[in-house]
Amino acid sequence: MKQTSITVTPDTSDEAPTLTQADFDRARFQLGGRAVSRPEWQTAVRARTSKLRVNIMLDAPIVEHFKAMAGDRGYQTLINETLRRVIESEHLETDLRRIIREELDARG
Repeated sequence: MKQTSITVTPDTSDEAPTLTQADFDRARFQLGGRAVSRPEWQTAVRARTSKLRVNIMLDAPIVEHFKAMAGDRGYQTLINETLRRVIESEHLETDLRRIIREELDARG
């Protein structure tokens, strides 16, 4: 299997204090500098992401292939990136074909 990238894990040891649940419970949520409740903040964050939760049935060998390729990244992320590249390449091909046709037409 072809390896697509190598991720070097940085040294994360530092002097930062360990955060506790109490620290997170004291968190204040803001949107545009305005204090909001946790549910308002969560709704706003979810609205900013353009991802949708879907259920899809895939062949087992396909899932195993992506799991093996993904490693620690998460196979669903890799499937999403692969689908995005396919869509972008289709747009590129369509645009190139249009440009070539326009150039050929312009030459007579």
